[in-house]
Amino acid sequence: MSGKNFICPNCGHTLHYYDQVRRVVRTKGRQTRHVTLRRFKCPVCKKIHREIPDYIYPYKQYEAEIINGVRDGFITCETLGYEDYPCEMTMLRWKSSRDLQRLL
Repeated sequence: MSGKNFICPNCGHTLHYYDQVRRVVRTKGRQTRHVTLRRFKCPVCKKIHREIPDYIYPYKQYEAEIINGVRDGFITCETLGYEDYPCEMTMLRWKSSRDLQRLL
């Protein structure tokens, strides 16, 4: 979602600011940071939508750059700095995830 007027993807009405939430984002070097995401509510269908920046994916804790690196084969379990972060099973899930394929 970008710009001043946010549109509900479900019904097409203008969303209204609702509140904000904090989210953990795992970055390179086993670092974590907390980001604040704004939430908007549709006055018609009552759905709540988050404004998610480009550098993270919905429902994922890791930065998009790390996930993309794993999916493209640049980051593996043997890559220095990523030997145990994220774990091998997580990397395998990212590679086979159809939901992530739709986001890319």
